Amino acid sequence: MIKIKVAVLMGGRSSERAVSLSTGKMILDALNPEKYDTFPVDAALFGGDKPQIEACGDREIAALTNAEQALKNLGTVGAITDLFSSNGLVKRPDVVFIALHGKYGEDGTVQGLLELAGIPYTGSGVLASALAMDKIMAKKFLALEGVPVIPAVDINNTNNLNIRDLTLQVTSKLSYPVIVKPSKQGSTIGMSKVESEDELATAVETALKYDDQLLIEKFITGAEITAGVLGNDDLIVLPLVEIVPSGGFYDYEAKYTPGATEEIVPARIPEDIAEEARRLAIVSHRALGCKGMSRVDMILNEREIYVLEVNTIPGMTPTSLLPRAAQAAGISFPDLLDKLISLALEGK
Repeated sequence: MIKIKVAVLMGGRSSERAVSLSTGKMILDALNPEKYDTFPVDAALFGGDKPQIEACGDREIAALTNAEQALKNLGTVGAITDLFSSNGLVKRPDVVFIALHGKYGEDGTVQGLLELAGIPYTGSGVLASALAMDKIMAKKFLALEGVPVIPAVDINNTNNLNIRDLTLQVTSKLSYPVIVKPSKQGSTIGMSKVESEDELATAVETALKYDDQLLIEKFITGAEITAGVLGNDDLIVLPLVEIVPSGGFYDYEAKYTPGATEEIVPARIPEDIAEEARRLAIVSHRALGCKGMSRVDMILNEREIYVLEVNTIPGMTPTSLLPRAAQAAGISFPDLLDKLISLALEGK
């Protein structure tokens, strides 16, 4: 049996490097060695250059920072340039399993590089990746398709930002509390909940550390649910997951600290609302042109569903939601990886 050569592309230079390393390590451990010849590739490495890693916020989660040591324990780790050379430390792969998150990984950048090299990869293509990563643009596309999104104020140019004018704009268009977040960032990094206009300037300053485009959304209370979508043309929606953070706010620590968030599958919502959530997940996936997989995050306010965002490379850490939903559907983690690799190679 000829094994499929799989490069697991992980790490990278973004502020979500630790999340990516945890995802990548979990994938490497789960891929069947009888079917796959696997090797890790750190996207932060460019021919020996010392990578400049973006800051990850104020807190480090032990379960994630341990992934950096786990990566070192793997032994030889290839550089991204090795993927394109037969003389590198790693073999030219049959497929790349993208386990990156954030800038230079989830935003279409590395997808374009792999397209140029003619190497198949998991997940969405260049355009869908870029659109989904940009929360401002994603909301516009989703709204055009009739997907309900949360009222927001977009800040596309922060070069001459006047915080007083912004405060007046937010106060007139939205009601407090609001959520301030970088437009192109994930894992809730740089995000703040603002209870009053006095707190807005500090939240904006925090978000600007990660992006020069910001999104300010009205804070909506309700049940947080997420829908995993699998497929290229024929799509299936995995069982809905209800997210219940113990602290009441699904921030970075709540996402990646084991036990900090309860994940209930299936979500405790009426079936007619669940059916609508599944429909919106498919509409959102297709509206952005996603392929392979996505995770569509939503919030249910009484009986009204709002789509928050579409993730084209959902995390696969021990606390991540897509593997949990797949498990509830009877799909083991190794089988889920098999499916994603098959979808990447489909039609190649």
